[in-house]
Amino acid sequence: MAQLEPLATPLTFTVTTTGERLDRAVVTAFPELSRALVQRLIEAGQVTLNGHPARAATKVRSGDAVTAIVPAPVLPTVAAEALPLDVLYEDADIVVVNKAPGMVVHPGAGNASGTLVNALLARCPDLLMGETSRAEALRPGIVHRLDKDTSGVLVVARHEAAIRALQRQFKGRTVTKRYTALLIGQLPQAEGIIDAPIARHPVHRQRMAVVNSGKPARTRWEGAQVWRDGLGRPFTLVDVTLLTGRTHQIRVHFSWLGYPLVGDTIYGPGRQPLEAPRQFLHARELTFTHPVTGEQMTFSAPLPDDLWTVLAKLVVSL
Repeated sequence: MAQLEPLATPLTFTVTTTGERLDRAVVTAFPELSRALVQRLIEAGQVTLNGHPARAATKVRSGDAVTAIVPAPVLPTVAAEALPLDVLYEDADIVVVNKAPGMVVHPGAGNASGTLVNALLARCPDLLMGETSRAEALRPGIVHRLDKDTSGVLVVARHEAAIRALQRQFKGRTVTKRYTALLIGQLPQAEGIIDAPIARHPVHRQRMAVVNSGKPARTRWEGAQVWRDGLGRPFTLVDVTLLTGRTHQIRVHFSWLGYPLVGDTIYGPGRQPLEAPRQFLHARELTFTHPVTGEQMTFSAPLPDDLWTVLAKLVVSL
């Protein structure tokens, strides 16, 4: 297999088979290129066969020399924005922030600005360095995420080595992620583990769900404390630890168990029994190993005011 060279460097190879179409031969040599792209390059005269333009359907022969000129990819740019940031810790390798509720972590469809990445780039312009793909250009330094309406602790890497080191920790599940959640209803026990696989909802593709064929997902809860509203209806405040890291895992697991999060309009009931500005979920503590020094570090963020306001409507059940 030929080696794909970066950016706009001419790609060359010598054909080793006879009778294959030119476009297929190029894709076989450079599988990183799609056939549609190769056909467009051929039409534009950017692919030559033995030094001359040729058609996509031209049959090649063993020993033919093929050259393709592939334009450099155009990476998206993310603007730096001087947005408020609650920085818990910062050094040359990482930045740890207390993400505000309502802030998306990185740009994406419908969120080109106002994200955590936009704010970080204003503070740490070096986050733009070393990015090589379109996806990475939109999320420089991001090694894990929190939902838009989930607040709390999040670590960001400042350079490539730190990114890879932290990614290995998250993949190896050596990072401890603890959350505070308020559930609708009274859990039957003070602690437990939900072990149920998660995948895309089979019908509602924007949502996740417990699906037998999904990826393994485990959520532990402890310290369950029952609170009640003025009508005596129960709610459970719990300390949650993610043992895996699936999309919307806490919200999906507790909804599946029958105790959705207060304020969760996607996985909870349409008619909420307790008014809340967002889902009651806060990433209160994060423990990981520093990617350069090897020091174990723990950072925490207090429950934000908007969630304290929700709790103020309740009283602890004795």
